[in-house]
Amino acid sequence: MKSILTLNKVLFRRDDFRLDIDHLELEQGKLYLLHGPNGAGKSTLLHLLALLLTHKSGEFLFDGQTVNCAVDRQRLRQQITLVEQNPFLFDTSVYRNLAFGLRLRDINGDLQRRRIGQALQTVDLGGFEQRRARALSGGETRRVALARALVLRPKLLLLDEPTAGLDREVLPIFERCLAALPGQGTTVVIAGHDNDQSRRLSGTVLELERGKLVQTTGNAQTMKMENA
Repeated sequence: MKSILTLNKVLFRRDDFRLDIDHLELEQGKLYLLHGPNGAGKSTLLHLLALLLTHKSGEFLFDGQTVNCAVDRQRLRQQITLVEQNPFLFDTSVYRNLAFGLRLRDINGDLQRRRIGQALQTVDLGGFEQRRARALSGGETRRVALARALVLRPKLLLLDEPTAGLDREVLPIFERCLAALPGQGTTVVIAGHDNDQSRRLSGTVLELERGKLVQTTGNAQTMKMENA
């Protein structure tokens, strides 16, 4: 399986916090669940993987390319999308929120409309194009934020606590969207605390503790079946 991202001996420091990743390899088209207690560094690691933070030392490879300078980061960042825990939507229509990133990539016209329609259908919000983004419910806001990420078709999708606080009826819809993405070639990393979600999504679990990866376990559903 092709590696989409590899970290070797990567060190990041901010104030008193130290993120020290000896080795991390993410394969293309796989789903990973990043677990750890509050303060372990999950959000910091996601921002590092999104190339929004600069590591102090070590080797950082994305899609086989070494990330060394600001030019590398700017170019490669267009292939990575991070959805924050509390996503911000512009105070305009859902369509314009999704179109923003596409316009920056010079994707306009019919292609833009098709991509936006497809992304909204994927998150079960078809027909929401003209809804006012700031008038949406919490669950709808999170799904629009996910659609805004999907419309860019990133190679690596990073999500910080994407299902925290979702209503019970919305959660299965959201998780079905996430579970389907690896089959489309997207590598997905979800940071969270929900161990049950790990079993439902059938991903590889990465355990982070005090800024270090301490454990990696394989397919949670497969392991559960083997131990039954």
